[in-house]
Amino acid sequence: MANKDKKRGLGRGLSALMADVNEAEVQPSEVRSMDQFVPIEKIRPNPDQPRKRFNAEDLNDLVASIKEKGVLQPLIVRKVEGQFEIVAGERRWRAAQQAQLHQLPVVVRDFTDSEVLEVAIIENIQRADLNPVEEAAGYKQLMDRFGHTQEKMAEALGKSRSHIANLLRLLQLPSSVQSYVVDGSLSAGHARALITSDDPEGLAKKVISGGLSVRATEALVKKSAADDSQNIFMGSKRPSTLEKDADTRALENDLSAATGVKVTLSHKADGEAGQLTLHYDTLDQLDDLCRRLSAG
Repeated sequence: MANKDKKRGLGRGLSALMADVNEAEVQPSEVRSMDQFVPIEKIRPNPDQPRKRFNAEDLNDLVASIKEKGVLQPLIVRKVEGQFEIVAGERRWRAAQQAQLHQLPVVVRDFTDSEVLEVAIIENIQRADLNPVEEAAGYKQLMDRFGHTQEKMAEALGKSRSHIANLLRLLQLPSSVQSYVVDGSLSAGHARALITSDDPEGLAKKVISGGLSVRATEALVKKSAADDSQNIFMGSKRPSTLEKDADTRALENDLSAATGVKVTLSHKADGEAGQLTLHYDTLDQLDDLCRRLSAG
């Protein structure tokens, strides 16, 4: 593409990009005189926009607001091949088209290709209607593609590290269970309770069909683990993680968040040896894991 990527300090670069997003996302009483207006046909979406789904009902509400008040927040754009490519604000552009506006306010920035994607991810993370899995995927992209740590993201985005870590753990779940979170059948709390289960998909279906609370889901996971443990003596099941102490479970969760896959630790009785097992559901997950380990 037209712009060449350049290296930036991680924390400082993320904070600087946050400032650009926040500058365009303020709620002014009227569009500032410094904003540039460009014909809507000169504006094009970012082909690498990580957000692929736009809620129709929310978009219709935005269309109605734009018809009444106009576009109060400028789009962040960059010039590419004589046009203006959207860096942040594609929802406003889509709604403005439906509202049949002829021009839009923009703030032009000289962003590299990497910065364009980074800003798009940041903007998506900050959206209130983002579901937990989408938000987690955004954090994972910032970590994998741009090298940001959980601490740096928490500081720049105004989130707690535990919030980011807990969401990242959702990505350890099978895609079928993640889809339940995306469509609202399961809350993030329900999903987190299922992470340590040996059968998260089966238990998720029980939780949904029974309308169980998060606390009841946690109890269901413990009961399932206890049943598995009981079946060890019958030779029908493998040992469960029920007897693991809190420190071991916490270490498993931290390693899972760091590697992006489910991690289990098994200690040999009366010894210091044991096994660390990495679980992956797809070849893409395996490739991602290999990249992380190689980079480390």
